[in-house]
Amino acid sequence: MSAVAPDRVETNQRELAARIEELRARIERAAARVGAAPGDAAGTAAATEPDRPRPDALQALVSAFSLTPFEEDLVLLAAGRELSSSFARTLATVTGGSPWPSFGLALATLRDPHWSALLPDAPLRAYRIVELAGDGAITEREIRIDEAVLHWLAGVPAEDERLAACVVPLAGRAPTAPLTPGQQAVAAETADALAGVGPLVELVGDDASARRAVALEVAAALGREAFALPAAAVPGLAHERSELGARWQREARLRGRLLLIESDAPEAAAFAARIAGDGVPILLGHAGTRPSETDGVPAFAVPSPTPAEAHALWRGALSPHAGWSDDELGRLACSFRLGAAEIGAIAGSLGEATGDRARELLAAACRDASRRALGDFGGLARRIVPSAGWDDLVLAARHKRQLRAIADQARYRWQVHERWGFARRSGRGLGISALFTGASGTGKTMAAEVLAGDLALELYQVDLSAVVSKYVGETEKNLRRVFDAAEGRGTVLFFDEADALFGKRSEVKDSHDRYANVEVSYLLQRMEQYEGIAILATNLRSALDQAFMRRLRFVVEFPFPDAAERREIWRRVLPRELPQDGVDVDRLARLNLPGGNIRNIALSAAFLAAAENGAVTMRHLRAAAEAECAKLERPLADAEVAGW
Repeated sequence: MSAVAPDRVETNQRELAARIEELRARIERAAARVGAAPGDAAGTAAATEPDRPRPDALQALVSAFSLTPFEEDLVLLAAGRELSSSFARTLATVTGGSPWPSFGLALATLRDPHWSALLPDAPLRAYRIVELAGDGAITEREIRIDEAVLHWLAGVPAEDERLAACVVPLAGRAPTAPLTPGQQAVAAETADALAGVGPLVELVGDDASARRAVALEVAAALGREAFALPAAAVPGLAHERSELGARWQREARLRGRLLLIESDAPEAAAFAARIAGDGVPILLGHAGTRPSETDGVPAFAVPSPTPAEAHALWRGALSPHAGWSDDELGRLACSFRLGAAEIGAIAGSLGEATGDRARELLAAACRDASRRALGDFGGLARRIVPSAGWDDLVLAARHKRQLRAIADQARYRWQVHERWGFARRSGRGLGISALFTGASGTGKTMAAEVLAGDLALELYQVDLSAVVSKYVGETEKNLRRVFDAAEGRGTVLFFDEADALFGKRSEVKDSHDRYANVEVSYLLQRMEQYEGIAILATNLRSALDQAFMRRLRFVVEFPFPDAAERREIWRRVLPRELPQDGVDVDRLARLNLPGGNIRNIALSAAFLAAAENGAVTMRHLRAAAEAECAKLERPLADAEVAGW
């Protein structure tokens, strides 16, 4: 919103110049009345002035802050010094040399003077319209107009430099894609709340770009311009926040603006409440827990796109790239809950690529977006780069079928949940949870890698040592961070040694038992709510709480490999590039160890051979097997290594 309509700028400036000239003549007449009372001189001058219309910009200023005639003239007095050289000369003559107007001069020459006009909480100073410069008595201090207000009066579209260094205009910066229906509904409710309930409303949601897009829509509904104050730009010192707030209140009243403060810090919340207390509409946007300073303030959650909404966004964004099937778009929508801005950016990154190349780039870009978001794990989980494929798994056919069934359920969620309506029946239990149970080294972690790689998803192993805490409530808080960060981010969560977290609830004998049971109960609830893929792995299935079994969609046994399976594992674990001399996999298969230990033995034997600058032999493999069994405190039977 500009100060003056473009076709009225010249008229505004002409009328402003006339007003300033009238004020200059009045000051001259008042000064010429030697011996006359200041009030009489001012009153006589005012009575002889013609009734001229106010310039548009001045009228807006007077109306926005309900200025009295004396306050209006104070503004013109300060502006005249800046805009008119003859005004400056008159001031120098009247004051005996100073080209700046003082409050004493104003009291002596202007209409209906009153001392309260320049009190700190009066409009002129509270909103930084004018300021008192210099030291000494108030009547002797100079009155100076703020530069931004001066530009406003002249009808020049100039921003307050101090505000421009902090706030960001949202027009042209929000996502180009339209808001989803759910976000449009939130924008409408927010606009109604600002217009009716009060001037401060919270917007809560993980997607910062979506919050900005909603703010832009709210501003449009209210006929305002939208700006954002990023968290890093919120001043750290109280007096700096006070100065910024006063200037924003002035600009919001004059120009019709809406501010989105992007922080959940207590000082930012208090800052927002202070500005809004003046009746200026403010949005407080953040992704975190609501600060106590905003208790009682209306809050609206900005939802991420639903799978159906994300499907429509993907279709619109990928329309230049032909050949995307409905199922492909559905898999993207169900696996990666991205916002409109991220979807648009990812689609734009494909350039001119088509076909398989476009699909590769798209999958990589989605995973990159997930990794950036998953930085919120904060050391609670570590990323595993999948390196194994289906051919690397040595399992019985029925166990492999179970694993492929997990992959199929992830791959066809769009068809079953959305197209066939299962998601509309219930919002719970839409995720995929599986239990991998079996002895250590039987391939549970490798199977998780295979699934993540086959589905082109990120794999994160939860670090139980970082998640589990001795402090009450900290374990649940850490788990919430893990699940919340992974939700909708195309992530497979892998809980190894899951019995440490998902153990059986016990009879309550003291407060420790009660809190331990609360942790398990929270896990039960959060597992059911999680919409991604969660894999629990344990060597002790019997140690798990039975309530988890109902919530697990799959239970996959990883049995100890028999001789035929061990033979196949040996074949696959020894690379083709490895120089070998007399290695017999039939003899190796007699060693009764699972795949994880077999891999350790093969690797250790390779290093032994490399140290001798020769090929791997059965001698090297026997030495490595003896070391591995000693580590396991397991005796090595002669029958297992006979002929090695």
